[in-house]
Amino acid sequence: MLINLENMSVYDAIVIGSGPGGYVAAIRLSQLGKKTALIEKYNALGGTCLNVGCIPSKALLDSSEHFHQAKHQFEAHGIQVKELGLDFKKMVQRKSDVVSQTVDGIRFLMKKNKIAVYNGHGSFKDAKNILITKEDGTTELIQGENIIIATGSKPSTLNGVIVDKKKIITSTEALKLEEIPQHLLIIGGGVIGLELGSVYARLGAKVSVVEYADSIIPTMDRSLGKELQKILQKQGFEFHLNFGVTSAEVKKKSNTESNLK
Repeated sequence: MLINLENMSVYDAIVIGSGPGGYVAAIRLSQLGKKTALIEKYNALGGTCLNVGCIPSKALLDSSEHFHQAKHQFEAHGIQVKELGLDFKKMVQRKSDVVSQTVDGIRFLMKKNKIAVYNGHGSFKDAKNILITKEDGTTELIQGENIIIATGSKPSTLNGVIVDKKKIITSTEALKLEEIPQHLLIIGGGVIGLELGSVYARLGAKVSVVEYADSIIPTMDRSLGKELQKILQKQGFEFHLNFGVTSAEVKKKSNTESNLK
């Protein structure tokens, strides 16, 4: 591996990760007069939240809520909609457009605040030097007096469950499905799964939730879980509480089988 040490850039601060924690920290550092660099592994800035998390999921929630209201609530207000239809591909495209506009806004803020942006995987060579491995395999070394680690998160996996990103998917793939699933089985009753489940339930999918604990959103207030479960059951959700998933596999083209314990 060749490392270019000539003309190595030196910064007051280096931020690894361009999500809401990272890019906001970089902007503030620049505003305080610090020469700042931002390192992002992927080509798009914004991290998980802007690209495959909060922003795209909220865009789909917004669109699915409009459809649900038109189908179930407009008539009570005296609004009649004949031959209500759904263009799911257009809905997903709108989500992608919202993400693109937001990400472009982050890149503009980096330029406005004179923050140097590096695309590549950042790793520590030592306490002050960060090695950036770029997509083409080349590397660059930069130095910083202070380093902020803001690397965010990725979807977790379970033993016995192999994610093929086609039938057995994570929240990332759930944001870009090509069609509405007939039956969506969600492993875990946490906020991310329930949020995306709500999107597809509103659009007509059957949604089942398997949760190891005895209530959904188990890390939060128990009364909130009870109320949320009532709301989601009205949307057609079915819940399997006190069950753990030991394995999942695709046995047929249109059938995903799972073992509950």
